[in-house]
Amino acid sequence: MVQSKASITALGSFVPEKRLTNDDLEKMVETNDEWITSRTGIKERRITEEDEFTSTICVKAAEELQHVSGKTLDDVDLVIVCTLTPDHKTPSVASLVQASLGISGAGAFDLNAACAGFSYGLHMADGMISSGLHRKVLVIGAETLSKITDYTDRATCILFGDGAGAALVEAGDSNPSFLAAFTDSDGKKGEYLYCTDLSNQIGGQEVDSDGYVVQNGREVYKWAVKTVPQGIDKLLNDAGVTIEDIDWFAPHSANMRMIESICERTGIPVEKTLTSLEYYGNTSSATIPLALREAQKDGRLKNGDLVLIYGFGGGLAQSALLVRWHAE
Repeated sequence: MVQSKASITALGSFVPEKRLTNDDLEKMVETNDEWITSRTGIKERRITEEDEFTSTICVKAAEELQHVSGKTLDDVDLVIVCTLTPDHKTPSVASLVQASLGISGAGAFDLNAACAGFSYGLHMADGMISSGLHRKVLVIGAETLSKITDYTDRATCILFGDGAGAALVEAGDSNPSFLAAFTDSDGKKGEYLYCTDLSNQIGGQEVDSDGYVVQNGREVYKWAVKTVPQGIDKLLNDAGVTIEDIDWFAPHSANMRMIESICERTGIPVEKTLTSLEYYGNTSSATIPLALREAQKDGRLKNGDLVLIYGFGGGLAQSALLVRWHAE
């Protein structure tokens, strides 16, 4: 890995006010709180209103970042929004965010790596800054998954929620955040987690094309609990650190069973995991920044901590980062 010259300097987050609890879902599909909680760890999720979209909650997360950190965003020179639920095919959500925040002279684009999106976005921001191409990058992971969720399908509707998390990544040689990175994808398994658009085929195989997110939970689970521990092992070996050196593990908050299995296979104590799924559900690219922000707010996450960030999901893509925490 090229020597990093970038640091994560601030965080912000936003979730909609509307709550969808397990009791609410019990009235919609054949399920109950005990069944959902025991299998996923989710108690409720936040849902956007009809007139709230991904760009809406992105802007609010960025505004919270400014408010809590005192950082300015008008000199940001690149905006990256990580999402699989853009308002439009074009313009990008990033361009809408750039306009809403009044940022001038900045590049803007969306990145779709589904649940690995935020970690991919941070990785890209680090590369852009460390190469000297940019100096201040706003990375936002945000989803309005409720708008592509089939609320008659109990296998998926119990999982997904809406939310946004923003990170500011800035140039700085003296105290870089990024120590090591690992990325990978297995596109041959793309049919296990998808939402169709122009094509109704994946790898030559016809799939449902109703525009809702579709997941083969069993196959995604098998892939994650096998490949994520392997990725963690590679990342730590490359960085020359051990599991014991890690202060916090921030995985994609898919479901608690999966996270517990990954922890068991790697030796990471569950007590060292940062998650956001209990009250926000699976928010795809937003789960990791939401978890980091919650841990920052309640004082668990402190400057100097060594954090293992690991996004994984649709693609099937994965991206891991070893980060020394410096955010305000």
